[in-house]
Amino acid sequence: MSLANPTASNQVFSVAWAGDIDGHLRLIDQTLLPLQLKQLDLHSLDEVFEAIVMLRVRGAPAIGIAAAYGVVLGIQKCLTSAVSFEATRATTIEVCDYLATSRPTAVNLFWALDRMRAVVARSTSLASGADLAKSLLREARLIHDDDRRTCHAIGDFGAQLFDDNFGILTHCNTGGLATSEYGTALAAIFTAQDQGKNIHVYADETRPLLQGSRLTAWELQQRGIPCTVICDSMAAQVMREGRVQAVIVGADRITARGDTANKIGTYGLAVLAKFHNIPFYVAAPRSTFDLSIVSGNDIPIEQRKAEEIVHGFGKQTAPSGIGVYNPAFDVTPSELITAIVTERGIIAPVVEENVRFVVGG
Repeated sequence: MSLANPTASNQVFSVAWAGDIDGHLRLIDQTLLPLQLKQLDLHSLDEVFEAIVMLRVRGAPAIGIAAAYGVVLGIQKCLTSAVSFEATRATTIEVCDYLATSRPTAVNLFWALDRMRAVVARSTSLASGADLAKSLLREARLIHDDDRRTCHAIGDFGAQLFDDNFGILTHCNTGGLATSEYGTALAAIFTAQDQGKNIHVYADETRPLLQGSRLTAWELQQRGIPCTVICDSMAAQVMREGRVQAVIVGADRITARGDTANKIGTYGLAVLAKFHNIPFYVAAPRSTFDLSIVSGNDIPIEQRKAEEIVHGFGKQTAPSGIGVYNPAFDVTPSELITAIVTERGIIAPVVEENVRFVVGG
């Protein structure tokens, strides 16, 4: 099997729905990559919740898509004549509220669940729980299809920022694994490749869970794009040596003025890029923007378990009982961001007026 890309046969996708309203969610277990490409079939709400929390599915857009399909799974038990339509509507809201507690930072999760709640609000004229389930599945598929188109549009705009023979530094994973198909920051790189540009990518390992070395390097290798994996702490030296002409990353939440929450380590890269006069780009869909928040200080930051650091991948690497601080994200202030690439165009300079104009707030 191969992750979906234009040159692959026997393709698989990061997230997919199999069947009708009585179907199930199918996704790649990203915790097993790069050694094993395995698809999981999820048949229950709790399985979807666990997959999101444990990062079997990850990346803000992919989390939102998985959660939307998770809502359909969550009401399947209601699709009998013994459960009233009103009870099914109430259960749907409960399911949405439950999934909203899975991860706090990625705003795409809440955006997708709000779209599913809106379906319930519009459902008063439907005849049965089955009709509601059909409407919910239709909305989840729309969310999924919208993301496919969005990723390709982001790629088209983002590729304009790269010249031939560029060295590009990226962080975490922002490709097909993190989205419906093509990615956000990696979509710009994939599109540059499609245009015939020679690109060399430096992929931060992205500690502590190594999404860069496990996932980004794997995706780039599949596409035949030259890639060099570096430890996060090597980024400054790689920049100093002149190997990098641009930095591009994804996002999990962006405020009205452009402050951006992304995988921990992103803020440090932005500071380094500023010092070395290297443009620092963020690529994200409109669904990642939270225009109700102006300052990045108001973005909730997920705190993850200490075991991810002191027992990374099954081996103890710190003394027993030692204190651990493990924020999953940090916030890059807008003044360090050269431009934000969206499906509607490029936001530059990154100031609140331009953000609201392009995003449509």
